[in-house]
Amino acid sequence: MRQTSTGLRFTAAALSALTLGALLAGCSATESSHTIAPQTVITYRTNYTGPKYALVIGKLENKSPYMRGIFSDGTDRLGTQARQILMTHLSQTNRFNLLDRSNMDILAGEAELGGRTQNIQGGQVVVTGAVTEFGRRETGTHAMGGLLGKSKKQTAYAKVSISIVDVTTSQVVYSVQGAGEVNLSNQEVLGFGSSAGYDATLADKVLNLAMIEAVNRLVEGLEAGQWKPQ
Repeated sequence: MRQTSTGLRFTAAALSALTLGALLAGCSATESSHTIAPQTVITYRTNYTGPKYALVIGKLENKSPYMRGIFSDGTDRLGTQARQILMTHLSQTNRFNLLDRSNMDILAGEAELGGRTQNIQGGQVVVTGAVTEFGRRETGTHAMGGLLGKSKKQTAYAKVSISIVDVTTSQVVYSVQGAGEVNLSNQEVLGFGSSAGYDATLADKVLNLAMIEAVNRLVEGLEAGQWKPQ
């Protein structure tokens, strides 16, 4: 049976449509999103009937070599980040009357605009401290030069130290440390397996983890009666 030219044109057009459809399907973009529950202190949303001391967050600095080299611009970004994390977790313990001293100018301006007189409360204790250890490393192995398999492990480590200081006597009444480590591993065998590039969020995660540990210990000492303003 002889196929007509019209039939050939129809077949070619159908094939072109199918090919175009397959290409479009292969180039389609997908998007997904979901929320992640953040890590919190042990006492988050728990009841408390003990004393709530008026607490002010003082200096929190980066004392580790991380981000303090010759190419640093002098801005203590790690210390600023640690301070914000500490403020968040202390607030979530529901054990302190936390006072903000970092926005005094803004608060005064807003009070003036509203025609209100400020009645600033004085703190009983100040929490101060430092990021004492911080860093990350990457290790890996290769079997037969990487032909048979390879593995990679990214590790971030942090340690923080915080102290409670009595504002009246300037006495350090309690000190704690918190440390954490976060690992990300992947392994490939004969070209199969998982792979992971550089994950910059590991540094943020481990700093948060170390601060949670320090705040948990601080609250444990408070509830055990191991410290209070003089």
